[in-house]
Amino acid sequence: MLKGQQFASFRKQLLAWFWQFQRDLPWRRTRDPYHVWLSEIMLQQTRVAAVIPYYERFLERFPSLHGLAAAPEEEVLRRWSGLGYYSRARNLQKAAQKIVAEHRGEFPARLEDVLALPGIGNYTAAAILSIAFDQKHAVVDGNVARVLARLGAVRGDLRARGRWQELQECADAYLDPKSPGDWNQAMMELGATLCAPKSPQCLICPVAQFCEGRKLGIAEVLPEKRKKRATVEIHLAAAVFADQRGQTLLLPPPEKRKGQTPSDHVPTLVSNLWHFPTIPVYDEPVAGLRGFLGKLRIQTQNGQLHFLPADKVRHTVTYRSITVQPFRINVKKLPRIKGAEKVPLSEVTVLPVSNLTRKVARAASGLAFSKKKANSS
Repeated sequence: MLKGQQFASFRKQLLAWFWQFQRDLPWRRTRDPYHVWLSEIMLQQTRVAAVIPYYERFLERFPSLHGLAAAPEEEVLRRWSGLGYYSRARNLQKAAQKIVAEHRGEFPARLEDVLALPGIGNYTAAAILSIAFDQKHAVVDGNVARVLARLGAVRGDLRARGRWQELQECADAYLDPKSPGDWNQAMMELGATLCAPKSPQCLICPVAQFCEGRKLGIAEVLPEKRKKRATVEIHLAAAVFADQRGQTLLLPPPEKRKGQTPSDHVPTLVSNLWHFPTIPVYDEPVAGLRGFLGKLRIQTQNGQLHFLPADKVRHTVTYRSITVQPFRINVKKLPRIKGAEKVPLSEVTVLPVSNLTRKVARAASGLAFSKKKANSS
């Protein structure tokens, strides 16, 4: 831990670097707690470049916390579609509704009130309160933890019992009480740009002289890698109906369907959003899809529906590696499926869908409609 003049110089040099070289990000142009909160939620496990257009479009549609609270959940999810981890969007709206109901629509400024909001933990609460309210709360996320580990030459798994709390205490001690919001952003910026996971740019780092990891020549191997969870291979098959007008059918979110169906154990893979009829594949995919569609009360006798295989789709969700075999089913008229919605195959995002469903739609769109293959269901 730095002390005395070194400590003062460290703070001064890091803040000076941040004020001069920080990236121009839209959420840094405001201290509005709603905007800061939205950006922090969107940035969880998502790259900055991917977040920027979503952040701007989301605020265009929901410019105020009240507007977000009053909007239909499906509209919120549709605006979030493509960002992934959809529980973030659901919790965001639930928190907005709680703020309207319990805080008269004003984002709370007390730590205990912020932590009581759905989807907000210690890091997010500290980020919002320091940036929007200038309160003295230090943040520790992956970027900050990496900076601290290299500065102090901290070895071992940073998530090991007690280790993360030690990092939090270190961050608390480093926090500049005069500029807590800028300080937190400076630490995060350093980790996101120069002190990156691979090939840290120590030669142009504004605080390299204070880094114990660099002095010991081990900066590049810190923090030590955690043991990764084994990858789980998942194989699915999806039925994509298409009529002569380019319309298709999407099933409603699994959590909203009543009763049990063979795909009810797949909700995490479709993010509890609108999706094509999808089943796990254990043997013959077409036979499995025929059986599933039959349980949806669609006539599926042999020869009545033709399953045209499209290019396989690959998708990754945390430790799961997913392969989907889409089958396009050309029909003159779309069948009726209880709860299903008709949408253009080329514009499935008119409903809230996951990236996986988008990929399946694109793959199936590559097969042109053929009248010879069309059937009336």
